Amino acid sequence: MNDMTIEDYLAQGGKLTSPGNVPPRYRGELLRLMASFVDSELAGAAGFADTINDAPGIGNRIAAAKITAEKLDHAGRVLAVMGEFGADTRRYDDRHEWAARVARDADLAAARRGDDMRLSVFHYPVQGYVDAVVLNVLMGLATVVQLDEMKRVSYAPLADTFREIAPREARHVELGLNGLRQIVARDDGRAEAVAAIQYWMPKVEATFGQAGSKRFDTLARFGLRHTENEKLRQIWTQRVRDLLLPMGLA
Repeated sequence: MNDMTIEDYLAQGGKLTSPGNVPPRYRGELLRLMASFVDSELAGAAGFADTINDAPGIGNRIAAAKITAEKLDHAGRVLAVMGEFGADTRRYDDRHEWAARVARDADLAAARRGDDMRLSVFHYPVQGYVDAVVLNVLMGLATVVQLDEMKRVSYAPLADTFREIAPREARHVELGLNGLRQIVARDDGRAEAVAAIQYWMPKVEATFGQAGSKRFDTLARFGLRHTENEKLRQIWTQRVRDLLLPMGLA
């Protein structure tokens, strides 16, 4: 890097490859990014696990179980990267009650709890199979958009891990869409789906953060973010419309 600072190096697209050459502020932001993903996957898996037996038919139960198991696996993969920075990976899963939820109508700000870094949407309870399928589709699409961003992070081992995870998260959306099509084909299914969409849309939308976030500028300088929150939100919104319109749900 010659006389270039690490921050300049990262801002110009440079990559870091090991904890040993990571500056303290960068380390803190990187760990926060990873903790948010791990906590969200653990909390998401805990929420979906309760609905496996609600799924109609063996095929749908297998799909729900597969999504749950793979979310736990994804959390473990990113947690392994955190372990390279000294995180206590053996005790991490006991940090919080991942199945805990706030009231269904609780304010988003009230849903955030201490050092629990899960996205706020995962503080809300899932009520039955239709609710779980709709959340899986909407949040799954958001996760795919967010992973497209995170695959570009400047810490190369984490970027590689996200690239491995991304195709399976995309598959979760496909499984969810299959379930949603079955739901809307039922006489009473469309109304249930619409009600669930109306509930979950604003909560998933909030996971993209505020427009014009000052923190984005810091993360961008470190090469940990590249696309502004509002742009990611727009991409997600369009993908939701493209997939729900053919089912008459948009």
